[in-house]
Amino acid sequence: MTTRPAPPPGRRPGRTDAPTVGYVHSWDISVGVDGPAVRFVAFLAGCPLRCRYCHSPDTWYRRSGRTCTVDELMAEIERYRRFIGIAGGGVTLSGGEPLLQPWFTREVLRRCHDLGLHTALDTSGFLGVRADDDLLDATDLVLLDVKSWNPATYRRVTRTGSVSPTLRFGRRLAQRGTPIWIRFVLVPGLTDAVDNVAGVADFAAGLASVQRVDVLPFHRLGAHKYAELGLTFPLADTEPPDPELLARVRGQFAERGLAVF
Repeated sequence: MTTRPAPPPGRRPGRTDAPTVGYVHSWDISVGVDGPAVRFVAFLAGCPLRCRYCHSPDTWYRRSGRTCTVDELMAEIERYRRFIGIAGGGVTLSGGEPLLQPWFTREVLRRCHDLGLHTALDTSGFLGVRADDDLLDATDLVLLDVKSWNPATYRRVTRTGSVSPTLRFGRRLAQRGTPIWIRFVLVPGLTDAVDNVAGVADFAAGLASVQRVDVLPFHRLGAHKYAELGLTFPLADTEPPDPELLARVRGQFAERGLAVF
């Protein structure tokens, strides 16, 4: 990876003479959190949402990443290929929002797929329209983060937009038969209303390719990043959900016949 100036992420249509360039914030190895087994997780820079509970505000802007060609990222992945392959894992593109850089995301997923590595896309689905069929053909699993069901709650959570693009993307994935893991962040006093949870649960239950639902308890582990960036953490006074609330929300998903974690 380099810090040299780069063209906008991706490659202009019709151009084949230049490498595909993206903005990568960082990468890491994770176990059981970002898809099955051991994963190489690349965090791409840039996101159109500003979720109040976001624990990675340092990934909001593309300029917070480093310019990186597909070849450069694949060289990093290759270093761990044997390890993650033996462990039954794979590669996950996360963020930020990887669909903000669809050309880069598509090529990395395709290259990993060609190597026989399991591929996962971690996305809010807000930019799902940017995921063309070629990108999804190279995606073995989508980790779909459904922020909320209630429109007003969704806007409070993300501070922008509508949940409709996420819902359309989820239905498109189900029609294709693409495996989905639904993710729902449980924030006391924000996303925990019974009807809001029920809406997400009903939506998930209506998608035939949903394999599981991860109810993720809100935490404040990223609060220090806001301080370092000179920002105010919007949920600094919010406590993580207690066991009773967590059990109730997980129960709402389980009642719909969904596997809940």
